[in-house]
Amino acid sequence: MAKELFSLAEKIKLLREHIKLTQSDLARQMGLTRSSVNAWEMGLSVPSTQYIVELAKTFGVSTDYLLGMETGATINVEGLSEEKVALVVELVEQLKK
Repeated sequence: MAKELFSLAEKIKLLREHIKLTQSDLARQMGLTRSSVNAWEMGLSVPSTQYIVELAKTFGVSTDYLLGMETGATINVEGLSEEKVALVVELVEQLKK
């Protein structure tokens, strides 16, 4: 199965929508204007290093993932029991099939 490769702009939009934030919500959270977030998502501009780090934290992914250096994303399992972590791993493996 081929892996889908998304641009930084596409990742920002998909990840933002996944956590149910509007462009305005994300902009407000990061101390920016909505038009700045829109420009990132349209590929008209690129977030600075500072904002790449903030986006990674907000979305729960690595900066490497956002920048296309790795194709895998990370999942924060902090606070989950070992049993629940095992269930997450099992679910991911099932989804890969």
